[in-house]
Amino acid sequence: QVQLVESGGGLVQAGGSLRLSCVASGRAFSSMAMGWYRQAPGKERLFVAAISWSGSSTSYADSVKGRFTISRDNAKNTVYLQMNSLKPEDTAIYYCNAVVSEARVIPKGGWGQGTQVTVSS
Repeated sequence: QVQLVESGGGLVQAGGSLRLSCVASGRAFSSMAMGWYRQAPGKERLFVAAISWSGSSTSYADSVKGRFTISRDNAKNTVYLQMNSLKPEDTAIYYCNAVVSEARVIPKGGWGQGTQVTVSS
């Protein structure tokens, strides 16, 4: 089973940027589509972005299109989420997970501990 470790969160002012990383264990990573999700306090976990196994195809939630960019480095077993023009409503715990595909963003595995992103106004 693939284990996932998210990092890169922090406190940032509105309009700022952060880059999240998710490192996966195991050789299966390079064959898996991956996604980022987030969960704000008191709310359900929601899809943010996904990327195909090769990195050639991506998808985004409407709320982050044009501001966030997902990418991956299969040699490093890592998927990234570059977040620009951050807004207070982006405040949440961010998680990564394997997904069925970048078009069917159904999470496939267990969840890591996530990384907290807090955007101040």
